[in-house]
Amino acid sequence: MITLLFALPRGAAPGGSTMAVERTEYKGQPVIILKRNDNDKYPFSFGLSKARLIIEYFEEIKKFVAEADNKPEEKK
Repeated sequence: MITLLFALPRGAAPGGSTMAVERTEYKGQPVIILKRNDNDKYPFSFGLSKARLIIEYFEEIKKFVAEADNKPEEKK
């Protein structure tokens, strides 16, 4: 297994923290792992197939985030 670790410059991730990005393999297939910071307990990982989907639908994902961010919070 090969693991590469990249750190984006300060301010590249939400909250001004450093976001860690790792590239590794799972059962011989490439995987990327996105972390909010080096201590993230629940990193987001996906393989090449999902990465292609994210690229293909990136504009829809951006719209989704923008709409959700602009929605007022419901009171519970």
